Amino acid sequence: MLLELAQWLAKDIRAFSVFGYITLRAVLATLTALAIGLALGPALIRKLTAMKIGQAVRADGPQTHLVKSGTPTMGGALVLVSIGAATLLWGDLQNRFVWIALVVTLGFGLIGWIDDYRKVVHRDPKGMSAKEKFFWQSLIGLAASIALAFAVPAQSSEQAFALFSNWVASGFSAPLPAQADLIVPFFKNVAYPLGVVGFIVLTWLVIVGTSNAVNLTDGADGLAILPSVLIGSALGIFAYATGNAVFARYLLIPHIPGAGELTVFCAAIAGAGLAFLWYNAYPAQVFMGDVGALALGAALGTVAVIVRQEIVLFIMGGVFVVETLSVMLQVGYFKYTRRRFGEGRRIFRMAPLHHHFEVGGEKESKVVVRFWIVTMMLVLFGLSTLKLR
Repeated sequence: MLLELAQWLAKDIRAFSVFGYITLRAVLATLTALAIGLALGPALIRKLTAMKIGQAVRADGPQTHLVKSGTPTMGGALVLVSIGAATLLWGDLQNRFVWIALVVTLGFGLIGWIDDYRKVVHRDPKGMSAKEKFFWQSLIGLAASIALAFAVPAQSSEQAFALFSNWVASGFSAPLPAQADLIVPFFKNVAYPLGVVGFIVLTWLVIVGTSNAVNLTDGADGLAILPSVLIGSALGIFAYATGNAVFARYLLIPHIPGAGELTVFCAAIAGAGLAFLWYNAYPAQVFMGDVGALALGAALGTVAVIVRQEIVLFIMGGVFVVETLSVMLQVGYFKYTRRRFGEGRRIFRMAPLHHHFEVGGEKESKVVVRFWIVTMMLVLFGLSTLKLR
């Protein structure tokens, strides 16, 4: 929005041409999202408190969490408003990737909003059923996967439609250009062609899987939001390099025209996340809820697919991965032992993993900070793949 205004003004006043630089607009998007989040946070918390939209705490969870009962939730709406406003103000609204990322983020946010609303307003402890939630996640994820399968390897929206038309005309057998291959980090020339179906399946798994992984991790004050900020910022660096032909050639990564504009989107995630952390840091004044966690995970997954760094996302999001695996292992082992021995047994004291440490006596704040440190190291390791090949 403001980019178009600056471009119009630059015709007469050359100073406005500086807004054409992605790096400047990324900085401004961060500051804008941060300012919006900090400014609207107190009013949102008061509104949620007045509406008695409070978080229900598991009775079988860590005893230290019982004092959090009633803390306002659905604060993730603040993150979505900040991201959306900053991106619309400073992003290139002609860019196809910006709109795909925004639609996916807001779509998953809507699913989370409905789930949270049913839980805390309608007092329905189940919210959306698992099947219903998974259906809508899958539908949005599948739509995004199909769109990205042809948008990623294309130079423009017109070429993306041409690739789709050729694929249909070929009897659904035409391959995708090399830009859509799965990249293996740390190797110069190792990439695996996925084909259209393979690309769609992988993209669906990344978007839906990351969304749910972030949601599972969001169980302690500040635990999910700072890793999201760190990973989003790192993906912004990947986006900038991928969208720049010179950098992409030098770093031996695929050049995806238009992907650089996602730097602004990732910067907005960073700013919005930091603003939310201001109120979500221990002891939290507001919780993110599914509306924020599902949306942030989907946003990170979408950007990772566009910049062709799905494996690197897996590395940088190691905390999200381990948290998810802990739940899967706990549930699977419990069901197996109940069937085998007549009573369910557990691997961890409690899942997700952060609760295992809390039940073991570690303070919540210490667990959260340690998980932050692990994420910082993993993000730096992921960023090293840009050069170590």
